[in-house]
Amino acid sequence: MSNGTMLNAYPDSMGGTLSEIVELLKRPDMKGAFQSFYILPSVFNTDLDRGFSVISYDLNKLLAKPDDIEELKKLGLNLKLDFVLNHISVLSPQFQDILKHGNKSEYRHFFVDWNQFWNGKGEMNEEGFIEPDEVYLQNMFFRKPGLPLLIVRFPDGQSIPYWNTFYQKVSYHIPNVQEIMQTFDLQYCQTKALEEITKKALAQGKNPAEIDFSNVLSDTQSLEFISWLESKKTYLGQMDVNIQSDIVWQYYDEVLRTLAKYGASIVRLDAFGYASKIPGRKNFMNEPETWDILERIRVMAEKYGLTLLPEIHTAYEEERHIELSEKGYLVYDFFLPGLVIDAIEHNDGSYLARWAKEQIDKNIRSINMLGCHDGIPLLDLKGLVPEKRIQHLIDIILSRGGMIKNLHGRKDIYYQINATYFSALGADERKLLLARAIQLFMPGKPQIWYLDLFAGENDVEAVGIGDDASHKEINRTNLSKKEIEHRLTLPVVRKQLELLKMRNQCEAFGFDAKLQISQAAPHLLQLSWSQNGKKAALNADLNNYSFKITADLDDKTYNYKQY
Repeated sequence: MSNGTMLNAYPDSMGGTLSEIVELLKRPDMKGAFQSFYILPSVFNTDLDRGFSVISYDLNKLLAKPDDIEELKKLGLNLKLDFVLNHISVLSPQFQDILKHGNKSEYRHFFVDWNQFWNGKGEMNEEGFIEPDEVYLQNMFFRKPGLPLLIVRFPDGQSIPYWNTFYQKVSYHIPNVQEIMQTFDLQYCQTKALEEITKKALAQGKNPAEIDFSNVLSDTQSLEFISWLESKKTYLGQMDVNIQSDIVWQYYDEVLRTLAKYGASIVRLDAFGYASKIPGRKNFMNEPETWDILERIRVMAEKYGLTLLPEIHTAYEEERHIELSEKGYLVYDFFLPGLVIDAIEHNDGSYLARWAKEQIDKNIRSINMLGCHDGIPLLDLKGLVPEKRIQHLIDIILSRGGMIKNLHGRKDIYYQINATYFSALGADERKLLLARAIQLFMPGKPQIWYLDLFAGENDVEAVGIGDDASHKEINRTNLSKKEIEHRLTLPVVRKQLELLKMRNQCEAFGFDAKLQISQAAPHLLQLSWSQNGKKAALNADLNNYSFKITADLDDKTYNYKQY
Protein backbone atom coordinates (compact mmCIF):
# COMPACT_ATOMS: atom_id res chain seq x y z
CA MET A 1 0.00 0.00 0.00
CA SER A 2 1.31 3.44 -0.96
CA ASN A 3 1.80 5.92 1.85
CA GLY A 4 1.18 8.90 -0.42
CA THR A 5 -1.16 11.71 0.59
CA MET A 6 -4.90 11.21 0.99
CA LEU A 7 -7.67 13.77 0.57
CA ASN A 8 -10.48 13.58 3.16
CA ALA A 9 -13.90 15.11 2.46
CA TYR A 10 -17.62 14.58 2.26
CA PRO A 11 -18.95 14.12 -1.28
CA ASP A 12 -20.60 17.55 -1.03
CA SER A 13 -17.70 19.34 0.69
CA MET A 14 -16.29 21.03 -2.40
CA GLY A 15 -18.82 22.25 -4.92
CA GLY A 16 -21.83 20.25 -3.77
CA THR A 17 -21.39 16.82 -5.40
CA LEU A 18 -18.73 14.20 -5.96
CA SER A 19 -18.72 15.19 -9.64
CA GLU A 20 -17.57 18.68 -8.66
CA ILE A 21 -14.74 17.22 -6.57
CA VAL A 22 -13.66 15.07 -9.53
CA GLU A 23 -13.48 18.15 -11.74
CA LEU A 24 -11.52 19.99 -9.05
CA LEU A 25 -8.98 17.17 -8.79
CA LYS A 26 -8.43 17.32 -12.55
CA ARG A 27 -7.25 20.92 -12.38
CA PRO A 28 -3.51 21.52 -12.89
CA ASP A 29 -3.18 23.20 -9.48
CA MET A 30 -4.70 20.13 -7.75
CA LYS A 31 -3.52 17.29 -9.98
CA GLY A 32 -0.80 15.22 -8.34
CA ALA A 33 -1.48 16.51 -4.84
CA PHE A 34 -3.22 13.28 -3.77
CA GLN A 35 -2.83 9.57 -4.33
CA SER A 36 -5.87 8.50 -2.30
CA PHE A 37 -9.28 9.86 -1.35
CA TYR A 38 -11.18 9.15 1.87
CA ILE A 39 -14.82 9.84 1.00
CA LEU A 40 -16.97 10.04 4.11
CA PRO A 41 -20.03 7.77 4.23
CA SER A 42 -22.68 10.31 3.20
CA VAL A 43 -21.59 9.09 -0.25
CA PHE A 44 -23.85 6.12 0.57
CA ASN A 45 -27.60 5.88 1.19
CA THR A 46 -27.68 7.26 4.75
CA ASP A 47 -29.86 9.36 7.03
CA LEU A 48 -28.37 10.62 10.34
CA ASP A 49 -24.97 11.64 11.68
CA ARG A 50 -23.88 12.96 8.29
CA GLY A 51 -23.42 9.51 6.86
CA PHE A 52 -22.61 7.27 9.79
CA SER A 53 -26.16 5.93 10.00
CA VAL A 54 -26.15 3.74 6.90
CA ILE A 55 -29.39 2.59 5.28
CA SER A 56 -27.51 0.75 2.54
CA TYR A 57 -24.16 0.99 0.78
CA ASP A 58 -25.75 2.03 -2.48
CA LEU A 59 -24.47 5.39 -3.71
CA ASN A 60 -26.36 8.50 -2.61
CA LYS A 61 -28.04 9.46 -5.89
CA LEU A 62 -28.10 13.16 -5.00
CA LEU A 63 -24.35 13.33 -4.33
CA ALA A 64 -22.60 10.63 -6.33
CA LYS A 65 -22.85 8.60 -9.54
CA PRO A 66 -21.06 5.45 -10.67
CA ASP A 67 -19.33 7.57 -13.32
CA ASP A 68 -17.75 9.66 -10.55
CA ILE A 69 -16.20 6.55 -9.04
CA GLU A 70 -14.84 5.53 -12.43
CA GLU A 71 -13.35 8.98 -12.97
CA LEU A 72 -11.55 8.80 -9.63
CA LYS A 73 -10.05 5.48 -10.71
CA LYS A 74 -8.88 7.07 -13.98
CA LEU A 75 -7.13 9.76 -11.93
CA GLY A 76 -5.19 6.98 -10.20
CA LEU A 77 -6.85 7.60 -6.84
CA ASN A 78 -7.56 4.61 -4.64
CA LEU A 79 -10.28 5.06 -2.06
CA LYS A 80 -10.67 4.78 1.66
CA LEU A 81 -14.29 4.08 2.58
CA ASP A 82 -16.18 3.47 5.81
CA PHE A 83 -17.75 0.26 7.01
CA VAL A 84 -19.96 1.03 10.01
CA LEU A 85 -19.58 -2.29 11.77
CA ASN A 86 -21.67 -1.99 14.93
CA HIS A 87 -24.96 -0.66 13.63
CA ILE A 88 -27.17 0.27 10.71
CA SER A 89 -30.09 2.63 10.35
CA VAL A 90 -33.62 1.99 11.53
CA LEU A 91 -34.54 2.83 7.93
CA SER A 92 -32.43 -0.05 6.60
CA PRO A 93 -34.31 -2.75 4.66
CA GLN A 94 -33.45 -5.19 7.42
CA PHE A 95 -35.02 -3.23 10.27
CA GLN A 96 -37.97 -2.08 8.20
CA ASP A 97 -38.70 -5.72 7.40
CA ILE A 98 -38.86 -6.41 11.14
CA LEU A 99 -41.28 -3.53 11.67
CA LYS A 100 -43.45 -4.88 8.86
CA HIS A 101 -43.35 -8.62 9.58
CA GLY A 102 -42.39 -8.85 13.26
CA ASN A 103 -41.51 -12.37 14.40
CA LYS A 104 -42.01 -13.66 10.85
CA SER A 105 -39.22 -11.45 9.48
CA GLU A 106 -36.11 -13.22 8.16
CA TYR A 107 -34.16 -10.45 9.94
CA ARG A 108 -35.77 -11.11 13.35
CA HIS A 109 -32.33 -11.97 14.81
CA PHE A 110 -30.27 -9.56 12.70
CA PHE A 111 -30.40 -7.09 15.59
CA VAL A 112 -29.90 -7.56 19.34
CA ASP A 113 -33.18 -8.32 21.10
CA TRP A 114 -32.61 -6.72 24.52
CA ASN A 115 -34.87 -9.07 26.48
CA GLN A 116 -33.44 -12.19 24.87
CA PHE A 117 -29.91 -10.94 25.57
CA TRP A 118 -30.63 -10.28 29.26
CA ASN A 119 -32.97 -13.22 29.87
CA GLY A 120 -32.38 -14.58 33.38
CA LYS A 121 -30.05 -11.72 34.33
CA GLY A 122 -32.50 -9.11 35.54
CA GLU A 123 -36.15 -8.24 36.22
CA MET A 124 -38.82 -7.30 33.69
CA ASN A 125 -40.24 -3.83 34.46
CA GLU A 126 -43.63 -2.28 33.72
CA GLU A 127 -42.32 -0.78 30.47
CA GLY A 128 -41.69 -4.25 29.06
CA PHE A 129 -37.92 -4.51 29.14
CA ILE A 130 -35.52 -6.28 31.46
CA GLU A 131 -33.52 -4.13 33.83
CA PRO A 132 -30.22 -6.03 34.25
CA ASP A 133 -29.02 -6.76 37.75
CA GLU A 134 -26.46 -4.31 39.08
CA VAL A 135 -23.75 -6.98 39.12
CA TYR A 136 -23.89 -6.97 35.30
CA LEU A 137 -24.15 -3.20 34.85
CA GLN A 138 -21.32 -2.05 37.10
CA ASN A 139 -18.59 -2.72 34.52
CA MET A 140 -20.51 -1.68 31.42
CA PHE A 141 -19.51 1.26 29.22
CA PHE A 142 -22.39 3.29 27.75
CA ARG A 143 -22.13 6.10 25.17
CA LYS A 144 -25.24 7.87 26.49
CA PRO A 145 -27.20 8.13 29.75
CA GLY A 146 -29.59 5.33 30.63
CA LEU A 147 -29.88 1.87 29.15
CA PRO A 148 -28.99 1.62 25.43
CA LEU A 149 -32.26 0.35 24.03
CA LEU A 150 -35.07 1.35 21.68
CA ILE A 151 -38.54 -0.16 22.10
CA VAL A 152 -40.28 -0.83 18.78
CA ARG A 153 -43.79 -2.00 18.05
CA PHE A 154 -44.41 -5.19 16.06
CA PRO A 155 -47.45 -5.56 13.75
CA ASP A 156 -49.17 -7.81 16.31
CA GLY A 157 -48.95 -5.08 18.95
CA GLN A 158 -45.96 -6.47 20.83
CA SER A 159 -43.38 -3.96 22.06
CA ILE A 160 -39.87 -5.34 21.60
CA PRO A 161 -36.74 -3.61 22.98
CA TYR A 162 -33.60 -3.65 20.82
CA TRP A 163 -30.03 -2.73 21.72
CA ASN A 164 -29.25 0.83 20.56
CA THR A 165 -25.80 2.18 21.50
CA PHE A 166 -25.98 5.46 19.62
CA TYR A 167 -28.68 7.83 18.35
CA GLN A 168 -32.42 7.24 18.55
CA LYS A 169 -35.57 9.27 18.03
CA VAL A 170 -39.21 8.19 18.32
CA SER A 171 -41.85 10.39 16.71
CA TYR A 172 -45.60 10.13 17.12
CA HIS A 173 -47.87 11.07 14.26
CA ILE A 174 -50.33 13.83 15.17
CA PRO A 175 -53.62 12.74 13.60
CA ASN A 176 -56.11 15.17 12.14
CA VAL A 177 -59.88 15.11 12.49
CA GLN A 178 -60.55 13.25 9.25
CA GLU A 179 -58.03 10.48 10.04
CA ILE A 180 -59.63 9.89 13.44
CA MET A 181 -63.19 9.90 12.08
CA GLN A 182 -62.25 7.45 9.31
CA THR A 183 -60.76 5.06 11.88
CA PHE A 184 -63.13 5.36 14.87
CA ASP A 185 -66.89 5.66 15.17
CA LEU A 186 -66.88 9.06 16.86
CA GLN A 187 -68.79 12.31 16.50
CA TYR A 188 -67.08 15.36 15.07
CA CYS A 189 -66.95 17.24 18.39
CA GLN A 190 -65.37 14.23 20.09
CA THR A 191 -62.86 13.93 17.29
CA LYS A 192 -61.95 17.61 17.37
CA ALA A 193 -61.38 17.41 21.13
CA LEU A 194 -59.20 14.31 20.68
CA GLU A 195 -57.13 16.07 18.05
CA GLU A 196 -56.49 19.05 20.35
CA ILE A 197 -55.69 16.91 23.43
CA THR A 198 -53.35 14.67 21.46
CA LYS A 199 -51.56 17.50 19.69
CA LYS A 200 -50.93 19.39 22.94
CA ALA A 201 -49.75 16.36 24.92
CA LEU A 202 -47.39 15.08 22.22
CA ALA A 203 -45.89 18.55 21.88
CA GLN A 204 -45.13 18.38 25.62
CA GLY A 205 -43.19 15.16 25.08
CA LYS A 206 -45.74 12.77 26.53
CA ASN A 207 -46.28 9.34 25.03
CA PRO A 208 -49.85 8.19 24.30
CA ALA A 209 -50.15 6.06 27.45
CA GLU A 210 -49.52 9.18 29.56
CA ILE A 211 -52.35 11.18 27.97
CA ASP A 212 -55.70 11.49 29.79
CA PHE A 213 -58.55 10.96 27.29
CA SER A 214 -61.20 10.28 29.96
CA ASN A 215 -63.20 13.45 29.22
CA VAL A 216 -63.73 12.29 25.62
CA LEU A 217 -63.41 8.50 25.51
CA SER A 218 -64.41 5.51 27.60
CA ASP A 219 -61.66 3.33 29.06
CA THR A 220 -62.05 0.81 26.25
CA GLN A 221 -62.01 3.52 23.59
CA SER A 222 -58.93 5.13 25.21
CA LEU A 223 -57.01 1.86 25.02
CA GLU A 224 -57.97 1.43 21.36
CA PHE A 225 -56.96 5.02 20.53
CA ILE A 226 -53.64 4.71 22.37
CA SER A 227 -52.89 1.45 20.53
CA TRP A 228 -53.68 3.17 17.23
CA LEU A 229 -51.35 6.07 18.02
CA GLU A 230 -48.58 3.62 18.96
CA SER A 231 -49.02 1.75 15.68
CA LYS A 232 -48.37 4.94 13.71
CA LYS A 233 -45.17 6.06 15.44
CA THR A 234 -41.95 6.25 13.46
CA TYR A 235 -38.32 5.75 14.39
CA LEU A 236 -34.91 7.12 13.56
CA GLY A 237 -31.71 5.76 14.94
CA GLN A 238 -28.74 3.46 14.61
CA MET A 239 -29.55 -0.10 15.65
CA ASP A 240 -26.82 -2.47 16.85
CA VAL A 241 -26.48 -5.62 14.78
CA ASN A 242 -26.27 -9.08 16.34
CA ILE A 243 -22.72 -10.30 15.81
CA GLN A 244 -23.84 -13.82 16.77
CA SER A 245 -26.16 -14.10 13.76
CA ASP A 246 -24.98 -15.81 10.55
CA ILE A 247 -27.12 -13.44 8.48
CA VAL A 248 -25.12 -10.50 9.86
CA TRP A 249 -21.88 -12.07 8.64
CA GLN A 250 -23.45 -12.58 5.22
CA TYR A 251 -24.27 -8.87 5.27
CA TYR A 252 -20.68 -8.01 6.27
CA ASP A 253 -19.33 -9.96 3.31
CA GLU A 254 -21.74 -8.19 0.95
CA VAL A 255 -20.64 -4.78 2.27
CA LEU A 256 -16.93 -5.54 1.83
CA ARG A 257 -17.54 -6.80 -1.70
CA THR A 258 -19.45 -3.59 -2.51
CA LEU A 259 -16.70 -1.34 -1.13
CA ALA A 260 -14.07 -3.20 -3.14
CA LYS A 261 -16.19 -2.76 -6.27
CA TYR A 262 -16.15 1.01 -5.69
CA GLY A 263 -12.34 0.96 -5.71
CA ALA A 264 -11.59 0.95 -1.98
CA SER A 265 -8.12 -0.13 -0.90
CA ILE A 266 -8.56 0.86 2.76
CA VAL A 267 -11.71 0.23 4.79
CA ARG A 268 -12.13 2.16 8.01
CA LEU A 269 -14.01 0.12 10.59
CA ASP A 270 -16.20 2.58 12.44
CA ALA A 271 -17.35 1.76 16.00
CA PHE A 272 -15.97 -1.77 15.77
CA GLY A 273 -15.16 -1.81 19.50
CA TYR A 274 -18.87 -1.97 20.41
CA ALA A 275 -19.71 -5.04 18.30
CA SER A 276 -18.99 -7.67 20.98
CA LYS A 277 -21.66 -7.75 23.69
CA ILE A 278 -21.44 -10.08 26.69
CA PRO A 279 -23.44 -9.79 29.97
CA GLY A 280 -21.33 -8.41 32.78
CA ARG A 281 -18.49 -7.25 30.56
CA LYS A 282 -17.48 -3.70 29.60
CA ASN A 283 -18.97 -4.19 26.11
CA PHE A 284 -16.37 -1.95 24.57
CA MET A 285 -13.31 -3.77 23.26
CA ASN A 286 -14.26 -7.03 24.98
CA GLU A 287 -11.26 -9.34 24.81
CA PRO A 288 -10.51 -11.68 23.17
CA GLU A 289 -13.87 -11.52 21.38
CA THR A 290 -13.21 -8.16 19.67
CA TRP A 291 -9.95 -9.48 18.21
CA ASP A 292 -11.71 -12.64 17.04
CA ILE A 293 -14.31 -10.51 15.25
CA LEU A 294 -11.60 -8.38 13.64
CA GLU A 295 -9.68 -11.41 12.45
CA ARG A 296 -12.79 -12.91 10.91
CA ILE A 297 -13.48 -9.66 9.07
CA ARG A 298 -9.85 -9.43 7.95
CA VAL A 299 -10.11 -12.86 6.32
CA MET A 300 -13.18 -11.61 4.45
CA ALA A 301 -11.49 -8.34 3.49
CA GLU A 302 -8.40 -10.05 2.11
CA LYS A 303 -10.59 -11.88 -0.43
CA TYR A 304 -11.32 -8.47 -1.94
CA GLY A 305 -7.83 -6.97 -1.57
CA LEU A 306 -8.88 -4.63 1.24
CA THR A 307 -6.73 -3.31 4.10
CA LEU A 308 -8.58 -2.70 7.38
CA LEU A 309 -8.19 0.42 9.50
CA PRO A 310 -9.92 -0.16 12.86
CA GLU A 311 -11.04 3.18 14.32
CA ILE A 312 -10.60 3.47 18.07
CA HIS A 313 -10.10 6.36 20.50
CA THR A 314 -8.27 5.33 23.66
CA ALA A 315 -5.61 6.92 25.83
CA TYR A 316 -2.00 6.41 24.77
CA GLU A 317 -1.28 4.86 28.16
CA GLU A 318 -3.63 1.97 27.37
CA GLU A 319 -1.31 0.98 24.47
CA ARG A 320 -4.15 -0.07 22.17
CA HIS A 321 -2.15 1.36 19.25
CA ILE A 322 0.64 -1.10 20.01
CA GLU A 323 -1.80 -3.97 20.30
CA LEU A 324 -3.42 -3.14 16.96
CA SER A 325 -0.06 -2.81 15.26
CA GLU A 326 1.29 -6.07 16.66
CA LYS A 327 -1.78 -7.85 15.31
CA GLY A 328 -0.97 -6.51 11.85
CA TYR A 329 -3.51 -3.67 11.54
CA LEU A 330 -3.05 -0.11 10.39
CA VAL A 331 -3.22 2.38 13.28
CA TYR A 332 -5.23 5.60 13.12
CA ASP A 333 -2.82 8.23 14.46
CA PHE A 334 -5.11 10.23 16.73
CA PHE A 335 -2.06 11.41 18.69
CA LEU A 336 -0.57 13.62 15.97
CA PRO A 337 -3.18 16.44 15.87
CA GLY A 338 -2.68 17.33 19.53
CA LEU A 339 1.08 16.68 19.46
CA VAL A 340 1.65 19.11 16.60
CA ILE A 341 -0.33 21.90 18.28
CA ASP A 342 1.47 21.15 21.54
CA ALA A 343 4.86 21.35 19.82
CA ILE A 344 4.05 24.65 18.10
CA GLU A 345 2.39 26.34 21.08
CA HIS A 346 5.04 25.22 23.59
CA ASN A 347 7.99 25.64 21.18
CA ASP A 348 8.98 22.11 22.09
CA GLY A 349 8.95 19.08 19.79
CA SER A 350 10.10 16.53 22.37
CA TYR A 351 6.81 14.62 22.66
CA LEU A 352 6.32 14.73 18.91
CA ALA A 353 9.82 13.31 18.34
CA ARG A 354 9.18 10.61 20.93
CA TRP A 355 6.06 9.50 19.08
CA ALA A 356 7.85 9.49 15.71
CA LYS A 357 10.64 7.36 17.18
CA GLU A 358 8.18 4.91 18.72
CA GLN A 359 6.48 4.36 15.37
CA ILE A 360 9.80 3.58 13.70
CA ASP A 361 11.14 1.40 16.52
CA LYS A 362 7.93 -0.64 16.78
CA ASN A 363 7.16 -0.64 13.05
CA ILE A 364 3.75 0.97 13.60
CA ARG A 365 2.09 1.67 10.26
CA SER A 366 -0.41 4.47 10.52
CA ILE A 367 -2.75 6.87 8.81
CA ASN A 368 -1.92 10.28 10.26
CA MET A 369 -3.91 13.49 10.18
CA LEU A 370 -4.30 17.01 11.54
CA GLY A 371 -7.99 17.90 11.17
CA CYS A 372 -10.87 15.56 10.35
CA HIS A 373 -14.69 15.39 10.28
CA ASP A 374 -14.70 15.00 14.08
CA GLY A 375 -12.84 17.08 16.63
CA ILE A 376 -9.19 17.36 17.62
CA PRO A 377 -8.56 14.31 19.84
CA LEU A 378 -7.50 14.92 23.43
CA LEU A 379 -8.39 11.74 25.32
CA ASP A 380 -5.78 9.94 23.25
CA LEU A 381 -2.89 12.04 24.62
CA LYS A 382 -3.21 10.77 28.20
CA GLY A 383 0.04 9.11 29.16
CA LEU A 384 1.96 10.65 26.30
CA VAL A 385 1.76 14.34 27.28
CA PRO A 386 1.57 15.63 30.89
CA GLU A 387 -1.92 16.46 32.11
CA LYS A 388 -1.06 20.14 32.64
CA ARG A 389 0.04 20.49 29.03
CA ILE A 390 -3.11 18.77 27.79
CA GLN A 391 -5.22 21.18 29.84
CA HIS A 392 -3.21 24.12 28.54
CA LEU A 393 -3.83 22.85 25.02
CA ILE A 394 -7.57 22.69 25.75
CA ASP A 395 -7.55 26.24 27.11
CA ILE A 396 -5.70 27.58 24.05
CA ILE A 397 -8.05 26.03 21.51
CA LEU A 398 -11.15 27.05 23.48
CA SER A 399 -9.87 30.62 23.66
CA ARG A 400 -9.70 30.55 19.84
CA GLY A 401 -13.34 29.59 19.45
CA GLY A 402 -13.20 25.81 19.81
CA MET A 403 -15.96 23.82 21.47
CA ILE A 404 -15.31 21.13 24.06
CA LYS A 405 -16.70 17.64 23.64
CA ASN A 406 -16.78 15.71 26.91
CA LEU A 407 -17.43 12.00 27.14
CA HIS A 408 -20.99 11.27 28.35
CA GLY A 409 -21.46 15.01 28.95
CA ARG A 410 -19.18 14.86 31.98
CA LYS A 411 -16.80 17.77 32.44
CA ASP A 412 -14.12 15.65 34.07
CA ILE A 413 -13.60 13.30 31.10
CA TYR A 414 -12.42 15.29 28.10
CA TYR A 415 -12.72 13.68 24.71
CA GLN A 416 -12.13 16.08 21.83
CA ILE A 417 -12.37 19.74 20.86
CA ASN A 418 -14.33 20.79 17.81
CA ALA A 419 -12.50 23.44 15.81
CA THR A 420 -10.87 23.82 12.43
CA TYR A 421 -7.17 23.12 12.67
CA PHE A 422 -6.39 26.56 11.26
CA SER A 423 -8.48 28.25 13.97
CA ALA A 424 -6.90 26.01 16.62
CA LEU A 425 -3.55 27.46 15.52
CA GLY A 426 -4.86 30.99 15.90
CA ALA A 427 -5.52 31.36 12.15
CA ASP A 428 -1.75 31.82 11.74
CA GLU A 429 -0.69 30.86 8.21
CA ARG A 430 2.94 30.27 9.22
CA LYS A 431 1.82 27.85 11.93
CA LEU A 432 -0.49 26.02 9.52
CA LEU A 433 2.27 25.58 6.94
CA LEU A 434 4.68 24.38 9.63
CA ALA A 435 2.03 21.94 10.91
CA ARG A 436 1.47 20.61 7.39
CA ALA A 437 5.23 20.20 6.80
CA ILE A 438 5.59 18.29 10.08
CA GLN A 439 2.65 16.04 9.21
CA LEU A 440 4.13 15.18 5.80
CA PHE A 441 7.45 14.21 7.40
CA MET A 442 5.98 12.19 10.25
CA PRO A 443 5.65 8.40 9.84
CA GLY A 444 2.45 7.20 8.21
CA LYS A 445 0.17 7.97 5.30
CA PRO A 446 -0.90 11.65 5.54
CA GLN A 447 -4.65 12.26 5.46
CA ILE A 448 -5.61 15.86 4.57
CA TRP A 449 -8.92 17.35 5.71
CA TYR A 450 -10.20 19.52 2.86
CA LEU A 451 -11.00 22.47 5.13
CA ASP A 452 -7.43 22.51 6.49
CA LEU A 453 -6.13 22.59 2.93
CA PHE A 454 -8.28 25.61 2.17
CA ALA A 455 -7.41 27.33 5.49
CA GLY A 456 -10.98 27.21 6.78
CA GLU A 457 -11.85 28.94 10.04
CA ASN A 458 -14.46 28.03 12.66
CA ASP A 459 -17.98 28.14 11.25
CA VAL A 460 -19.73 29.44 14.36
CA GLU A 461 -23.00 30.09 12.50
CA ALA A 462 -23.34 26.40 11.67
CA VAL A 463 -23.20 25.44 15.35
CA GLY A 464 -26.60 25.15 16.98
CA ILE A 465 -28.39 24.51 13.70
CA GLY A 466 -29.57 20.93 13.59
CA ASP A 467 -29.26 18.00 15.94
CA ASP A 468 -27.29 17.33 19.12
CA ALA A 469 -24.09 16.82 17.11
CA SER A 470 -24.25 20.26 15.51
CA HIS A 471 -21.12 21.36 17.39
CA LYS A 472 -19.20 19.28 14.86
CA GLU A 473 -20.43 21.52 12.04
CA ILE A 474 -17.89 24.11 13.17
CA ASN A 475 -15.37 22.20 11.02
CA ARG A 476 -17.57 20.88 8.21
CA THR A 477 -18.24 23.94 6.06
CA ASN A 478 -19.22 23.06 2.50
CA LEU A 479 -17.24 25.22 0.07
CA SER A 480 -18.92 26.55 -3.06
CA LYS A 481 -17.15 26.56 -6.43
CA LYS A 482 -16.78 30.33 -6.15
CA GLU A 483 -15.21 30.05 -2.70
CA ILE A 484 -12.81 27.35 -3.88
CA GLU A 485 -11.74 29.50 -6.83
CA HIS A 486 -10.93 32.30 -4.43
CA ARG A 487 -9.07 30.12 -1.94
CA LEU A 488 -6.94 28.52 -4.63
CA THR A 489 -5.37 31.94 -5.13
CA LEU A 490 -4.30 32.20 -1.47
CA PRO A 491 -0.56 31.65 -0.80
CA VAL A 492 -1.29 29.42 2.23
CA VAL A 493 -3.32 27.10 0.00
CA ARG A 494 -0.94 27.10 -2.94
CA LYS A 495 2.05 26.42 -0.68
CA GLN A 496 0.28 23.44 0.92
CA LEU A 497 -0.47 22.02 -2.53
CA GLU A 498 3.19 22.45 -3.44
CA LEU A 499 4.24 20.51 -0.34
CA LEU A 500 1.72 17.76 -1.03
CA LYS A 501 2.98 17.28 -4.57
CA MET A 502 6.57 17.13 -3.30
CA ARG A 503 5.56 14.44 -0.80
CA ASN A 504 4.02 12.30 -3.53
CA GLN A 505 6.90 12.75 -5.99
CA CYS A 506 9.77 12.03 -3.60
CA GLU A 507 10.73 8.35 -3.32
CA ALA A 508 12.49 8.91 0.01
CA PHE A 509 9.18 8.45 1.86
CA GLY A 510 7.53 5.11 2.50
CA PHE A 511 6.40 2.64 5.15
CA ASP A 512 9.71 0.78 4.74
CA ALA A 513 11.91 3.88 4.34
CA LYS A 514 14.46 4.93 6.94
CA LEU A 515 13.72 7.90 9.23
CA GLN A 516 16.26 9.75 11.34
CA ILE A 517 14.98 12.01 14.13
CA SER A 518 17.14 14.53 15.92
CA GLN A 519 16.78 17.51 18.24
CA ALA A 520 19.75 19.73 18.99
CA ALA A 521 17.41 21.59 21.36
CA PRO A 522 13.73 21.17 22.34
CA HIS A 523 12.63 23.84 19.83
CA LEU A 524 14.65 22.34 16.95
CA LEU A 525 13.24 19.37 15.08
CA GLN A 526 14.88 17.48 12.24
CA LEU A 527 13.21 14.62 10.37
CA SER A 528 15.20 12.99 7.55
CA TRP A 529 13.92 10.24 5.26
CA SER A 530 15.93 8.04 2.88
CA GLN A 531 15.06 5.20 0.53
CA ASN A 532 16.31 3.89 -2.81
CA GLY A 533 19.07 6.48 -2.91
CA LYS A 534 16.65 9.38 -2.44
CA LYS A 535 16.58 11.71 0.56
CA ALA A 536 14.21 14.26 2.08
CA ALA A 537 14.80 16.41 5.15
CA LEU A 538 12.80 18.83 7.28
CA ASN A 539 14.54 21.25 9.65
CA ALA A 540 12.10 23.21 11.80
CA ASP A 541 12.54 25.89 14.45
CA LEU A 542 9.50 25.83 16.73
CA ASN A 543 10.48 29.14 18.32
CA ASN A 544 9.77 31.21 15.22
CA TYR A 545 7.88 28.67 13.03
CA SER A 546 10.57 28.73 10.34
CA PHE A 547 11.46 25.57 8.48
CA LYS A 548 13.44 24.32 5.53
CA ILE A 549 12.79 21.32 3.30
CA THR A 550 15.11 19.64 0.80
CA ALA A 551 14.00 16.60 -1.20
CA ASP A 552 15.33 14.55 -4.08
CA LEU A 553 12.85 14.38 -6.93
CA ASP A 554 13.35 12.52 -10.20
CA ASP A 555 14.90 15.40 -12.08
CA LYS A 556 15.87 17.97 -9.47
CA THR A 557 16.41 18.81 -5.83
CA TYR A 558 13.39 20.43 -4.28
CA ASN A 559 13.98 23.32 -1.86
CA TYR A 560 11.44 25.09 0.31
CA LYS A 561 11.99 27.69 3.03
CA GLN A 562 9.73 29.51 5.45
CA TYR A 563 11.69 32.28 7.12
